Amino acid sequence: MKKTKSHSSNSPQAIALALGANQGNLKTVFLDAAEALKQAGLEDIKLSPFYKTTPVGCAPGTPDFINAALTGTWHESVEKLHELCKELEEISGRPRNHARNTSRPLDLDIIFFGQESINTPELTIPHKEAANRLFVLVPLSDIAGDWMFPGMNMNVAEILEPYKSCSEFRQLCEGRIDFN
Repeated sequence: MKKTKSHSSNSPQAIALALGANQGNLKTVFLDAAEALKQAGLEDIKLSPFYKTTPVGCAPGTPDFINAALTGTWHESVEKLHELCKELEEISGRPRNHARNTSRPLDLDIIFFGQESINTPELTIPHKEAANRLFVLVPLSDIAGDWMFPGMNMNVAEILEPYKSCSEFRQLCEGRIDFN
């Protein structure tokens, strides 16, 4: 993977974020995060349905997570988007320095930043596990199934296709939540 250069406001990028949480009023947390992203300049926002998912790699007894995906158009640098995501996590109550695989009020991961492949000490895009995680792929396919996955020569729906016959896929789809 290559390192990225900062993107200026002259080069808008289609971005995708994965949202996850298992503490607090999750609908409010996700909607507040989407609104804060909009206020910071994210345009054309689409938020996927929410999915209840079993924790992956967490301690026994960890509450289920709610996961979603969000897409939009960003006019600033990837570094600025990353910093904004970290700030929103902190505002929601997640410490900047936190243990891996623990409960959290909000987790925001940048899945796509245009077609960039980024690998720096601070940031890896696409997220290194995104193509293997149904809790990322399923909500993302709801709103961006035709988006090409950087470095894979496949779109999100094509990556998801082989999983559709597995029990984990069916369980995740059964966990779709309608908050209305």
